[in-house]
Amino acid sequence: MPLTDSDNLVMDSIINRYPRSRSAIMPLLHFAQSKDGYVTPESIEVIAKKLNLESAEVSAVATFYTQYKRGPVGEYHVGVCTNTLCAIMGGDEIFESLKEHLGVENNGVTEDGKVSIEHIECNDSFTLDGYRRNGGYKAIEKALNMSPDEVIQAVKDSGLRGRGGAGFPTGMKWGFIPQGDNKEHYFVVNADESEPGTCKDTPLMLANPHVLIEGIIIGSYAIRAKHAFIYIRGEVAHVIRRVQQAIEDAYKAGLLGKNILGKGFDLDLVLHVGAGAYICGEETALLDSLEGFRGQPRLRPPFPAIAGLYARPTVVNNVESVASVPAIINNGAQWFASLGTEKSKGFTLYSLSGHVKNPGQFEAPLGITLRELIDMAGGMRNGNKLKFWTPGGSSTPIFTDEHLDIPLDYEGVAAAGSMLGTKALQIFDETTSVVRAVLRWTEFYKHESCGKCTPCREGTWWLVQILKDLDAGKGEQADLEKLLDLCDNIAGRSFCALADGAASPIISSIKYFREEYLEHLRIGGSPFNPAASSLLTSDGVKV
Repeated sequence: MPLTDSDNLVMDSIINRYPRSRSAIMPLLHFAQSKDGYVTPESIEVIAKKLNLESAEVSAVATFYTQYKRGPVGEYHVGVCTNTLCAIMGGDEIFESLKEHLGVENNGVTEDGKVSIEHIECNDSFTLDGYRRNGGYKAIEKALNMSPDEVIQAVKDSGLRGRGGAGFPTGMKWGFIPQGDNKEHYFVVNADESEPGTCKDTPLMLANPHVLIEGIIIGSYAIRAKHAFIYIRGEVAHVIRRVQQAIEDAYKAGLLGKNILGKGFDLDLVLHVGAGAYICGEETALLDSLEGFRGQPRLRPPFPAIAGLYARPTVVNNVESVASVPAIINNGAQWFASLGTEKSKGFTLYSLSGHVKNPGQFEAPLGITLRELIDMAGGMRNGNKLKFWTPGGSSTPIFTDEHLDIPLDYEGVAAAGSMLGTKALQIFDETTSVVRAVLRWTEFYKHESCGKCTPCREGTWWLVQILKDLDAGKGEQADLEKLLDLCDNIAGRSFCALADGAASPIISSIKYFREEYLEHLRIGGSPFNPAASSLLTSDGVKV
């Protein structure tokens, strides 16, 4: 990686964005890869020298994230999504056809160096003028005329709960930040949306990045932070470009930087691009990654509100949570609280995907039912029957058609035995093998385990081996009990909730579909034809 004077200027400007230089490892690796096509040993050395680190420290970060390539890729790099939903609907067949046509394996490059392929995960309101034309950035005018504590109280009174999965009250989280401690505070947005089936934050940022920026300004003011970060998923390049442009436009308009709107409040906002690690959706792993380390969960306490980014008080919020704040400030806490249910206030985004006629994002008050959402989506495809679904992404226990009328709020879903999570409603009809779906989810969690703790690292590996045998019709009935025993020994026994997420679909699928698992063993394989669940016919036509 020979450096030009221009390269040196770019790298120095990247380093200067961060309070501590090590945090620049990932953007510098992105820059190096953009020049050479992959991360070369020479670029590792250059980055290490720039940051006054050992090469091994930079290499440890580069090898942790799947998006950094360690060898050449083709002139045209093709990614095919083969997560559970896409695999069920034809992604596997498309990928296998590509491999056969090109004569390469996953991550392989054709002999002429033209094409490489790999498995991936899917991934004018957006302009400043358009956003302002519709009332945008009016909320920060109101917020900056309130005291920080008044802003926090308004968010508390609204009843807004975190939209990233846990549902923790947002205003309460802001209130945990110590005030008057003479320490730097940080506001961090978790935009590393990687949960299989979850697809709400990415389209939100694509369609309206300024509502997120306005929410960040208000939240940072409330917790008295002068530095904010958006940690965004590296795979969504088109969204990254849009959000970065929105940030630049906000700076030019005096909405970021020094003395915002002449109110004496300063805020710098950095867009930090991830590099392919699901575990970085866990807030403490995200903070380690943002500091320039491998993204692995921290032992808590201390919690981020006391010792977060750079061991300073930090708030970490989900994109949708932060984007909800401007409407609360504009319309009042009581307006927001009047929507939804008694304990689950407000509106939210439900992501409907899979075997429905018109999948997409549906904004609705909390408490709506899946039956109502499926009606809005035009019903099930081909008039098929609903078989099973996830209420909050692949890490939540699955539901069946018995649960169509469960209120989709935090309390209603929990009472029925699952979690609302990210409201990623993956819908599977009667053509789908639940064993195949659960195997694919479990393979994802095995692959994404950071390896820090033994129950998750070893447990997810064994779960995959047993599920592979069951899907192939091998093994015996006792393997189901072995699966449940493994789940019991990894859930709740790891640093973070990844192991719990891996166990949830297995436990719930055996609860509702034990006979289907046994049928695989009786006939020596799957009773389902994968083509039946696909959206494509044999000639590639969508059905």
